[in-house]
This record gives sequence, C-alpha cells and structure tokens, in this order.
Amino acid sequence: MDEKKLKSVSRMKEEIAIFEPVLAALRADPGEMGHLQAYLIENLLDNHRRIISCVEEGTPFLASQYTNPVEILTAMDVPWYFHVQQQFAAGGTGGSVHTEEDLEEMDRLGIPSDCCTLLRLLLYYQAAGLLPIPAAYLALTEPCDGVAGLHAAFMNHPDWRDVPVFCPDPPYHDDPRAYGYYAGELKRMVEFITRHTGKALDMDRLKEVVAETNRGYELWFEYAYLRRAVPTPHSYVMPMSCFYILNTGGAGDPRHTQWYRGMVANAEARIRQTRPEVPHQKVRLLWYDIQPLFFGELVPWLEQEWGAVICMDMVSYCPYELIDTSSEDAMFLGLAKRALNHSPMIHQARGLAANAIEDITRIVRDYRIDCVVFPGHMGHKDMAATTSLAREACRELGVPFRYIGMDICDKRYTSVEEIKEKVSRFFAVMKPGELAREAWPSVRVPGDVSHRLPA
Repeated sequence: MDEKKLKSVSRMKEEIAIFEPVLAALRADPGEMGHLQAYLIENLLDNHRRIISCVEEGTPFLASQYTNPVEILTAMDVPWYFHVQQQFAAGGTGGSVHTEEDLEEMDRLGIPSDCCTLLRLLLYYQAAGLLPIPAAYLALTEPCDGVAGLHAAFMNHPDWRDVPVFCPDPPYHDDPRAYGYYAGELKRMVEFITRHTGKALDMDRLKEVVAETNRGYELWFEYAYLRRAVPTPHSYVMPMSCFYILNTGGAGDPRHTQWYRGMVANAEARIRQTRPEVPHQKVRLLWYDIQPLFFGELVPWLEQEWGAVICMDMVSYCPYELIDTSSEDAMFLGLAKRALNHSPMIHQARGLAANAIEDITRIVRDYRIDCVVFPGHMGHKDMAATTSLAREACRELGVPFRYIGMDICDKRYTSVEEIKEKVSRFFAVMKPGELAREAWPSVRVPGDVSHRLPA
C-alpha cells in the first residue's frame, strides 16, 4: 500500500489500537453493562477494519454524510464510512483522537475562526490526507451555509476533485410534495451508487433491512420512554450512543436490535428495582444541542459532583417514524421523510424555530426536567438565533435555563473547567431538590422484564 493510502487510514488504526485493550478488559470482566458497552466498541472497530481492508485491497467503498439512508447502503452491500467519523466515531465513547496539534494545524488553513470547528477540522483532515478517498461520495448541502461551504471546498481539493459525487437536492418545505421529490432524489442516488460500484439494489433485501431497522427504532422509542423514569435508569454514557447504532453504525443488523433489547431490559429492571446506575440523583437535565467531543470529561462530573443526570438530549429526541415496507415507493418515501426532516440538526435548523421550542416544551413536561442547558455551540448560528425563544419558553414553563457558549470540538474556546464553573454557579442558584417536578406524570414498567433479556 502506498504512503498516501497508508496515511489515509492512520486515524482508524489509531482508534483500533486505543480501543482493543478496552474491549479486551470489558470481555474479561463485563459486569452488568459490559456486554452493551463492548458491542459499541466492536461495531466501531468492525467498521474501521472494513474500510481499511477496502483501501488495502483496492475494493470500492463510499464516504457518506449522516443523513443519507444507511438502509440503502446496507441493502446494496456497499462498504462506506461516515464522512465526519474522524471527529465523531469515538465521540460517543469519549475517545476521539484529535489533538491540540490538529487544532493548531487547522488554524493555519486560514478559514475564518467563526466558522463551525467541526467543519474546519474536517477540512484539515482532508488537507492532511487523513480521510480515505472513496470510489464515490454521497454528500450533503443542508441544513446550514457552513455545510454548503464545506461541500464546495471539499470537492475542490486536488485529491478529491476526481471523486464522483452525488448530493441529493433538499427541498425547503416539509409536505407530501417535498417528500415525494426527495424520494426521487434517493432513487437517483441508488443509480449513482450502481454506476460507480457495480452493486445493484434488490428490493426484497431493502425490505428486509428496513424491517430490521424498524425493530431497532421501536426499541429506541421504548428506551426513550423509560428514560422518563424518576430516577432515570442509566448514566448518560450509554444513551448518547443510541443514535450512532441506528444511524451511522450501520443498519439492518440483528445485532443492533439485540443491543437495544439489552438496553431496554436493563433499564426496565433498574426502574422496577429502584436501582439506577447513578445513585442520589438531584437534577434532571435536558441538554439541547449535539454533544461535545469531550463530553466524557463532563458527564461523569455532572453525575458524581451534582447528581445531575441527562434524562434526554437533542440527538435522542428527533421525531423518527417507522417506515412502511409494503411497496418500493412506500419505503423510499419513508426513507426520504426521515432523511429530510428527522435527523438532529436537520430537524432543528431547516425550518421554523418552533421545531426546537416544541421539542423543549414536550421534553420538559414528559421527562420532568429540572433545568435546560443550552450549550450554544459556536458553529450553530441557527441555535444562537433560537436562544432567546428557548429561554422565554423555559421561563413560561417555570424551568431554569442556562446558556453556556462553547465549541463542541475546541476546548480552547471555552475550557472544560470554565464550563464546569458556569454549570456549578447555575446549579447553586437553582437549589436542586426544591423544584416542582412531582406534579408531572412518571413512568410505569411491567414487573416481569424477561421478554427483553437477550437470548
């Protein structure tokens, strides 16, 4: 393998080296939750190894943005990697491998510093040759100007200029006509993939994959409901991986479904036995933005120092729907609606600010939330515009609201210690334990959870 290809998979190999010992330790002493944690790492490493193998053997593979339906790629048996996984792949486990040196090199690209650091970092990885070059690229130009600018810059890089690219054209509105149009875009995407990989789409296989993914979504919905319990059953270290398993870690895999069954079974058992993973819970928190890559430094501190548990978050609370598998058109229409309107950031940024306000209002009531933390990711200019509306909605609900102002990638913008100080002052003023959440309904689970336990 030539030096350029070797470098392109070096980050994936670094993450494999980091997580293999962790996986071995979990297998040796799994405890109650180890089998669930281990599967997350296994899935991540398997995906990395598949792409490394494609690069080494010269087998066609794709790069894809996170909104493009993974069910189609799985049904076509096309290897692919999530385009921004170099930042996010290990983010759910707190182990992204980017360093301060990467951030300094990123600064030297000359991109304005008020642009989203997630996108600037991705452009640095491309410029540094740290992204595997695919046979074709499935792109994205929504929901913001930053993503559109990234696309234009990305496809003008010398190493990527000759990579065939397909970018589905997103209509602005959310109505049956828009969904039908976008379903047509996804069918064009299938033709594009076939042209550049030689793989065809079998509709029976797509139906099988979508049906399996539907089972996973059903269990995710059930797990989201169980997070309403007081006390909430799990530390947030596990729930923040739920999006990854169904949306960027592959689709149609029965092992994913089994993982969700295990999560639901464990949550039900903990609720029934009043045995939460985080004891002495005092603050029920809604985190409304995507998680920072360094969340592994914040979540344990929140839970241990303040008894603050993230009962729900923006990424987990997107309005997904099950997909009708009765016909080809129904499947493409369902996949189009999900891709166009349901993914995190897409759901919040494409249309009205009412999407975010309605989410916050429902979550606060349904999850008996004590406070809302609005991280204020520097790159999310749409969320900055929504801040005052969200604050007013929380004021009407009688729930404290805290805006931080941070960067999800770059701790130089607001350090972890500064974030902790801001949150600590907020909690001190809140006086945890004196709020009126008892007036809102709680969750009930059946006494017998044996139907959920993994076979």
